Amino acid sequence: MVASSNHRLLIGLLLACAVLLCVVLIPNEKGSNLERSLVRQRAPSFSRIARRFSTCSPLRFDRARAESDLQIARLQGGTKVKSSGIPDPEDTENFESNITPTVEEKVGVHLHLQDHHPLNIIKNKIEKYFEEIGGGVFKSFDKLPPYVSTQACFDDVLVPKDHVSRKISDTYYKDPVTVLRTHTSAHQTELLRKGERAFLVTGDCFRRDEIDASHYPVFHQMEGVRVFNPKEVKGLTNEMVVKELKTTLEGMVKTLFGDVEMRWVDAYFPFTHDSMELEIFFNGDWLEVLGCGVMQEAILQSSELGPGNGEHLAWAFGMGLERLAMVLFEIPDIRLFWSKDARFLSQFKDGQITKFKPFSKYPPCYKDVSFWVPDKFEENDVFAMVRDEAGDLVEGVQLIDQFKHPKTNRESRCYRINYRSMERSLTNEEVDDIQVRVRDKISSYGGELR
Repeated sequence: MVASSNHRLLIGLLLACAVLLCVVLIPNEKGSNLERSLVRQRAPSFSRIARRFSTCSPLRFDRARAESDLQIARLQGGTKVKSSGIPDPEDTENFESNITPTVEEKVGVHLHLQDHHPLNIIKNKIEKYFEEIGGGVFKSFDKLPPYVSTQACFDDVLVPKDHVSRKISDTYYKDPVTVLRTHTSAHQTELLRKGERAFLVTGDCFRRDEIDASHYPVFHQMEGVRVFNPKEVKGLTNEMVVKELKTTLEGMVKTLFGDVEMRWVDAYFPFTHDSMELEIFFNGDWLEVLGCGVMQEAILQSSELGPGNGEHLAWAFGMGLERLAMVLFEIPDIRLFWSKDARFLSQFKDGQITKFKPFSKYPPCYKDVSFWVPDKFEENDVFAMVRDEAGDLVEGVQLIDQFKHPKTNRESRCYRINYRSMERSLTNEEVDDIQVRVRDKISSYGGELR
C-alpha cells in the first residue's frame, strides 16, 4: 500500500517535471521552428543565385559584364562628354570611342572603287562629265583617309560649335578630336591649301542614323569645288559664279537622268551662301539631287584666297551616291549595296544604267521592345545597339508607342524591329537570339525593360 502510494507519487512528480519542461521549452522550440522556416524560405533564392554562378565561371561572368559595360560606354563616349553631348577636346582620359565593330569593319571597303558596282558606275559617269567640260582641269580624289580631325570636319567648314552634327549621338568619334568624316566637305580646306583649284572628292562617309530602307551608317558622297581667279576671269562677280554653277550642274544631271524637268530651291548650308538644292521631276515626283552654293569668304580666307588674298570666288556642291543609285537603278533597299550575292552584283556593268531585278523577297520577322528611357537618352543609341547586334539582318526600326507617366513623368517607348535578310529566310531561333541580345544591351544602357 505504501509502495503503491510512493509509486504514484513518483509518477506524479515525473509528470509535473515533464509539464514544467514543456512550458520552458515551447517558446524556444517555436523560435527554432521560425528560424528553420526562414532558412527554408531563403534557401531557394540563394540556391538559384548559386546555380546561376555555377553555370558561368567568375572569369567568364566578369568578362561578359565588362564587355557589355564597354559597349555602352562607347555609345555614350565614356564619361568625358559635355552636357551638350559634344566630346570635350581638352579631356581624353576616360573617353571611349563610339565606333562599333559593325561600322569599323566597313572602313576601307570602298564600294565606290569596285568595278561594276552601281556606286562606281555613277562616280565614273560624273567624273567623265567633268573631264569633258573642264578639259582636264578637274582632279579626282577618291582614296582620302576617312578619319579626319574635328577641325577639318566641322570648324574649317564653319559648322557652329553647338551644331547637332557634332554630338556623339550623331557622329562616330575615334577620340574627342578625331572622327569618321560625316561628309566629303571635310577635305575642302585641306585641298585648297595644297593649291587645288578644281577638284572632285568621292568617299565613304559615316553617321549615326535611323534604320530603314534609305538610311545606313555608311554612305558615299561626291564633293565638287571650283575656284575662280579674277586675274583669269575678267569682271568676276558673284552672279557669274552662280550662273556657271547652275549651268554645270544642270548638265551633269542631264548626263545621269536625261532630259528631265528641273527646279532650284533655296537652301541653307553653313559653308556656302546663295545656297540652293537642285530637284528633278522623276517618276511622277520631285526628287532632291544635290546641294550647292558659293563658298563662304571665311573658308577662302583660311586657304589664303578670297577677300584680301586675290579676291577669288568659288562654288561647291555635294551629293549622295546611294540616293542617286537607288533612283537610277531602282534599288529598293540601301543594304543591297553591301551585298556580296552574285544575283545582285551580276546585274550591273560598267558604263550602263540597268534596272535592278529583285531576285527574292524573304518574309519579315517583327519583334517589339519597350522600356522606360534612361537619363541622357538618344534615339540614335537605340538604332546603334540594334545595328550592332543584328547587322544587315535588320531592315527597319520604328517607334510605335510613346507616353509619359502622369505621376512620375517617366517616358516609355516601344520600338518595332523588322528583321529580314536580303539573301535567305531567317529562323525563329536566330531572330530570338538577336532580340535577347538587343534587350540585354538596352537594359545595360539603362533602359528599364517592360
